[in-house]
Amino acid sequence: MPDFHPDLRRAARFMPRDLGLPRTLGLQRRLDALSRRRRTPDVPVIELPTGASLRLHKPPPLSTPTPALLWIHGGGYVIGAAQQDDRLCRAFAAALGITVAAVDYRLAPEHPYPASLDDCGEALEWLAAQPTVDPTKIAIGGASAGGGLAAALAIRARDLDLVSPTLQLLAYPMLDDRTEPDDARAARGSFRWWGPRSNRFAWASYLGDCDPDVAVPARQEDLHGLPPTWIGVGTRDLFHAEDVRYAERLAAAGVPCDLAVIEGAYHGFDAIAHKAAVSRTFFESQCAALRASFSR
Repeated sequence: MPDFHPDLRRAARFMPRDLGLPRTLGLQRRLDALSRRRRTPDVPVIELPTGASLRLHKPPPLSTPTPALLWIHGGGYVIGAAQQDDRLCRAFAAALGITVAAVDYRLAPEHPYPASLDDCGEALEWLAAQPTVDPTKIAIGGASAGGGLAAALAIRARDLDLVSPTLQLLAYPMLDDRTEPDDARAARGSFRWWGPRSNRFAWASYLGDCDPDVAVPARQEDLHGLPPTWIGVGTRDLFHAEDVRYAERLAAAGVPCDLAVIEGAYHGFDAIAHKAAVSRTFFESQCAALRASFSR
């Protein structure tokens, strides 16, 4: 077995090396639908004009507007639901005393680029307009494809002069459609959950017939003027190399960037083993970055 982090080795034994897309797409969608049927009375759901929706996680009522985090779920742009991150969003809200809004965006391939990005932009504008939110203290973040959408949203906000995020919080973000793993490393089974085959299908579904130079964050030539950034990724993650390159390019463009590289961690490790010490440290690092961004 590859040299996984000690806290993650046990779980790695039982995890697939790849999700198996597109073969398993129907099954994954049915599981997502079951997830959406679970009602959580204390989590209001807001419908947006685009057809997307928001799940709201709030701290106890305060006398002044709070900072906020727009959270974008993962799933390779083709699966997933905001509800899958309820535990994480509640944890952010409780630890930081902020409002967390998790967006359920439209999925590819039925809704290719820019549908999901449009939904996230609509969600950001809605969040900034709420009287309980301080519009000058809104961070955007996400995991995997959600991190890719957060990065794309930061670029759109800069280019179109929209709400200016205080931070882009990118957990093992899916940033580059050109990523191909080293064949030898892939043969040793280094990856868990998300591998090359699913990645190729997901990007093709998301991009459709659009110009990838426009749609893919890592293909953007100009990264100047983007918000301060936190990027976290494991060395056993398919996205490790592309995330490190993006962090280096942000720093070269003058964007403050905190890069957290977790030795031996695979894709989505903090969701799969959320009680592990390495996952708690990962979460605390994100909270520290958010606190710093709200205090600036």
